[in-house]
Amino acid sequence: MSRILMKGNEAVIHGALTGGATHFFGYPITPASEIAQAAAKYFTASGRTFLQAESEIAAINMIYGASSAGARTMTATSGPGLSLMAEGLSYLAGAELPAVVVDVQRAGPGLGNIWPEQSDYNATVKGGGHGNYSNIVFAPNSAQEMCDMTRKAFSLTDTYRMTAIILSDAYIGQMMEPVDIPETVISGERKEWAVYGDAKSRGNLITSILMKPLEMSNHNEHLQHKYRQLEEDCVEYEEYGTEDADIVMTAFGICSRLCHTVTMIMRKEGYKVGFFRPKTLFPFPGKAIKRLAEMNKTLAVVELNTGMMADDVELSVHGCSEILRYNWLGGIVPTVKELAERVAADLKKSGKSRKGGNV
Repeated sequence: MSRILMKGNEAVIHGALTGGATHFFGYPITPASEIAQAAAKYFTASGRTFLQAESEIAAINMIYGASSAGARTMTATSGPGLSLMAEGLSYLAGAELPAVVVDVQRAGPGLGNIWPEQSDYNATVKGGGHGNYSNIVFAPNSAQEMCDMTRKAFSLTDTYRMTAIILSDAYIGQMMEPVDIPETVISGERKEWAVYGDAKSRGNLITSILMKPLEMSNHNEHLQHKYRQLEEDCVEYEEYGTEDADIVMTAFGICSRLCHTVTMIMRKEGYKVGFFRPKTLFPFPGKAIKRLAEMNKTLAVVELNTGMMADDVELSVHGCSEILRYNWLGGIVPTVKELAERVAADLKKSGKSRKGGNV
């Protein structure tokens, strides 16, 4: 295993190649452009396929075709590009085609700006296109996790025959950190359902259109069963200081790094503060969050959006805990000091002292 200083965006490609990716189709967009740049360099150098498409619409449909033929394929984009890919994402889900899509979020709606936001949460966690479907959604908070989660995503997409999204943000994508790159490559196996253009796969059919309502209904039920199984098998999260905490900050991406720092600082100052981070946004760690709520914890959801994950937290706790919403928009990211002051103010309102007792 070698350690190299690199951006999170570049780490994605090292994770993809060691995860067995064979094809990259993409169109550059800030703040994700370094992913396509690294793919152009490293995919071609390792004998894999890189192709810059004429648009995001073309890229996602190239993925549909390559995945149908058994390739382990991926793309990378940001919010405006993700919007253009919405129809293709729905078609991938309908045809049960594995793929990996990296979304390095920027502020929106519309063209917005290139600063970090987390407002693609609903578009990725709730589907993004038409129909009843879900994606696997990973939420890395470091360059190392950009590598590791992308590497893991290729295996999961093949296992469950569905799209995995690496939901990053402009800070995590652009941040430079040491990354340990695995030396072994996880190669994909022949897929019995794919169309390889040989005699063995001649009878295979890739489609998402089922003209009879009962067939379409049964297919949807099959997809939902798969998603429920994923919720049993693949939930990932981490927590710190939650056992004795009066307030537990919940966040993903860059906000989770801020929350971890604030938790460490405030606990040294005597505040009973904890931290909970979903590593997977779908499947969502709702049971773990409900457990914290049932321990009478106040949950403060920290997001760079209007409270999209907070909605899922509220659904998970069923009203048995107070949910605070800490939101920033437009590319504004709070400082550690600003976040700590807000937590301290809410602890004071609740009547808790620094030691966790009454004021």
